[in-house]
Amino acid sequence: MKQETDIEFQSPARINELQEQLLRKALNYLQRHSPYYRRMFAEQGIDPRRIVHIDDLVQLPFTEKSDLQRCNDDFCCCPRERIIDYITTSGTLGDPVTFGCTEKDLRRLAYNEKKSFACAGLRPGNVLQLMTTMDKRFMAGLAYFLGVRELGAGIVRVGNGIPELQWDTIRRIRPDTLMCVPSFILRLIQYAEEHDIDYRNSSVRRIIGIGEGLRDQDFRLNLLGQRIREKWDVDLYATYSSTEMGATFSECPYQCGGHVHPELIIVEIIGDDNLPVPDGEVGEIVVTTLGVEGMPLLRFRTGDMAAKRTEQCRCGRNSYRLTPLVGRKNNLIKLKGTTLYPPAINDVLDNTDYVENYVIIVQENDNGTDEVIVRIGLKSLPPFDVVKDMKDRFRSRIRVAPVVEVDSVEAVRNVNAPANSRKPVKFIDKRTKS
Repeated sequence: MKQETDIEFQSPARINELQEQLLRKALNYLQRHSPYYRRMFAEQGIDPRRIVHIDDLVQLPFTEKSDLQRCNDDFCCCPRERIIDYITTSGTLGDPVTFGCTEKDLRRLAYNEKKSFACAGLRPGNVLQLMTTMDKRFMAGLAYFLGVRELGAGIVRVGNGIPELQWDTIRRIRPDTLMCVPSFILRLIQYAEEHDIDYRNSSVRRIIGIGEGLRDQDFRLNLLGQRIREKWDVDLYATYSSTEMGATFSECPYQCGGHVHPELIIVEIIGDDNLPVPDGEVGEIVVTTLGVEGMPLLRFRTGDMAAKRTEQCRCGRNSYRLTPLVGRKNNLIKLKGTTLYPPAINDVLDNTDYVENYVIIVQENDNGTDEVIVRIGLKSLPPFDVVKDMKDRFRSRIRVAPVVEVDSVEAVRNVNAPANSRKPVKFIDKRTKS
């Protein structure tokens, strides 16, 4: 899309005008086609025609994950014969939710990913090595494939894992871009170093990360990003996406937040009082999808915590951006008087050379307060007290230290990769939810 016609480069007033036009269209569509929202409007005494501005959204109730789980079929706005692709959420917060996509929805996915990849600098002639699955009812892999195809760049569908196959593909096809979970890059580097692969002089110049953060709130690389960059001088791009919103927000080359595509989604940032917070303040991400035909969502609470940045980006876009995720609202930990989210613990572990793998377990102790247990598998046994060293690392970074337990790499790996899981499990919350 040319810059002069891309809504992201137009004025904030024009972006807001377009979003409000699309919001009214989406509400009309839900009133006519959604059993769930039609029932909700009637029960709450809501006339969706009175919701004309984005600020009016606060008059509407939120859609919760539990609503999708309890009334899954009622969110579908199309007859079954119109659905051509079925996918499910990962189920990390309970039972997976099924989403049906129409042909229009798949075209929307392709358009979204085309814009996201272009935002990250991909053009026709680039070759992307896709290191995520396209099966297992996973939306992301399919979306990435459709987007790269729509963009006109090349793609190699390798899938996840298997460092040997990844490096063989890099050698044979010479992709310039990798797309994968960032922590897997460390495994690729380790494999390359163990097998004398000159990875620093490979064809790879760009890595697009999914599912894990690469930056802190100030947009500087976090410890995981720093560790990758110290080993491999490549450009690192972070993204944020979810099945429910059917969209991806990618960084541009200035790497100061994920650019929201305003023609596809409305994003609110909500505080503890369920009202919008000032721009720049961290809150929960709430999304309203635009242009979705199969299962559109209205004010869906993602549970993810971030802030909205509205000043013009140096790339020239006026569309707002999201900061790196702070964590998930439900995963907030209060450890020995310190409030933190799991990514802060991940960052310390990802930056510890002798840690091969790990899992973080949060539970309630006898006093009813949070207890955090970190189980780690070691690459080799260092000549010092591992538990003491890990606790020192935690205290220097997050001021408090969890319980540290050393386990076998295989035992931790079995926890990280349970049967039927599409994503690595690194965080387990055993607390009783109120």
